[in-house]
Amino acid sequence: MAHSLTRATLGLTHPVQIDPPKISFSGKEIDVVEWKGDILAVGVTEKDMVKDENLKFQNPILKKLDSHLSGLLAEASLEEDFNGKVGQSTVLRLSGIGSKRVGLIGLGQSSSTTAAYQSLGECVAAAAKASQASNVAIVIASPEGLSAESKLHTASAIVSGTVLGTFEDNRFKSESKKSSLTSVDILGLGTGSDLEKKLKYTEDVCSGIILGKELVNSPANVLTPGVLAEEASKIASMYGDVISATILDVEQCKELKMGSYLGVAAASENPPHFIHLCYKPPSGPVKTKLALVGKGLTFDSGGYNIKTGPGCLIELMKLDVGGSAAVLGAAKALGQIKPAGVEVHFIVAACENMISGTGMRPGDIVTASNGKTIEVNNTDAEGRLTLADALVYACNQGVEKIVDLATLTGACIVALGPSIAGVFTPSDDLAKEVMAASELSGEKLWRMPLEESYWESMKSGIADMVNTGDRQGGAITAALFLKQFVDEKVQWMHIDIAGPVWNDKKKTPTGFGISTLVEWVLKNSS
Repeated sequence: MAHSLTRATLGLTHPVQIDPPKISFSGKEIDVVEWKGDILAVGVTEKDMVKDENLKFQNPILKKLDSHLSGLLAEASLEEDFNGKVGQSTVLRLSGIGSKRVGLIGLGQSSSTTAAYQSLGECVAAAAKASQASNVAIVIASPEGLSAESKLHTASAIVSGTVLGTFEDNRFKSESKKSSLTSVDILGLGTGSDLEKKLKYTEDVCSGIILGKELVNSPANVLTPGVLAEEASKIASMYGDVISATILDVEQCKELKMGSYLGVAAASENPPHFIHLCYKPPSGPVKTKLALVGKGLTFDSGGYNIKTGPGCLIELMKLDVGGSAAVLGAAKALGQIKPAGVEVHFIVAACENMISGTGMRPGDIVTASNGKTIEVNNTDAEGRLTLADALVYACNQGVEKIVDLATLTGACIVALGPSIAGVFTPSDDLAKEVMAASELSGEKLWRMPLEESYWESMKSGIADMVNTGDRQGGAITAALFLKQFVDEKVQWMHIDIAGPVWNDKKKTPTGFGISTLVEWVLKNSS
């Protein structure tokens, strides 16, 4: 089976066309020694790397390979202290087998995770780029322990890692090299209609993640609130059989009394655009209504509480669109997957947080669309002000469950580091649903407390609340603020993605949240 991923680009500039590799599977017993190509990549666990008293591999696949490589594979693994841990990889050019190179890529403990198999795909893509390889094969050293369902998830994770690892955002470069990788053979994980469906699903999700990455990576002079709304409308046009778009302008938002959102937008010359996409299944009844709400600040200067000093990251504040990128990326994926029995609302209050004579000042009081008043004691806590009106709007759509995503607080990064998102919800049932979805997606979430006693620090002397409380527990008080704008009858979750939205080592966005959102929606479909 050969597959290729249809890649859509934002169209913001003249992007370089990158053709993703064709993926093929083989369920037959293929002799890894005879496979001909540029790189044979072997995913190995720490258990697979165990050697006997003669320092020879015990794993059958590694043993067979090394017998044709005169023991050099075992020797090299010892010299490089390669023991199969996640993140470890080594690629060797050796003669004696059909492949020009052999790569060993660590999967960690004997029971590997979705993230480990995604990392395998990413490592293969990186190795292919480094050696200008055009065709590679991937094999798991110990596939015999995998059930039929596990093989589907494993194949999906490998494909996802390879496709996303191959992707590079070259839209803003004057020159860029085209990826040399044209084909990937995945050996020993089976074939058939179930695998076909899983691969199609993986491709759809990857296309959504790529869109999300492109959105976050787009600078604020390119991706304005208006352009973000245009990109949302393009999703609706592309999948018009299941997705419709409603874009509200300033006057329409005023009619809905969105004073909190419009207060943030007031300083910018680029007007706000309130985005609402709605997915409805192509046929059959709707049994569940969901909403995905994303923070959509295309740039955040901090306002009059301007971001200053080392570590303020003002130059990276294009990433404040990360929540809306996740929501729109999920919309793009779901427009292709077309799940039955579920209606999904994708909501983004898009704007910029700037400084001008018309801008919101510290000490101003704004009124949200549910009538609650907010004393703005910090203009750099603006995301929650936009989300307040977005959450009220979402509840008014008659949904049963809401998940919002936002690059909301530095406090969450301090608490959980750069790769884990904080989850806040009063609903144990919703927490179980989303956490189960994240297990399948490989994205890391950690449930945090909604400590009601902390709300004391959010009380105002002249309004219903302030928009920031004590420095301690800042991610919790931010979540408690959002809770004030959610109907008690609606199950709600807030996910703070301030840390994992960006990979600082690679200087690239991650597309975090999209895969988990899609998995969660599918869990709610019939």
